[in-house]
Amino acid sequence: MKSLTKESIDKELLNITDWQFNDNAIEKKFVFKNFTQALGFIVQVGVVSEKVNHHPELFNVYNKVNIRLTTHDANGVTMKDFDLAKAINDL
Repeated sequence: MKSLTKESIDKELLNITDWQFNDNAIEKKFVFKNFTQALGFIVQVGVVSEKVNHHPELFNVYNKVNIRLTTHDANGVTMKDFDLAKAINDL
């Protein structure tokens, strides 16, 4: 799978809410009411990610979850990342 160009990434970012391109990945920050809600969200992300066999980088501190998506095999952002970002936004 080939990584997308910066121009293609910018175009795809218009189709997903609040994701940003940073350091060869797309990222989004989520804030929840408390740790329990944040952890529940992480579990849901894990289930979706496992189904599509594409796994994000997850960072959690109390009620905050930061997600980074990149396709390591392609050394950059691919459509797999955008497809997973859309699925995460639908949770």
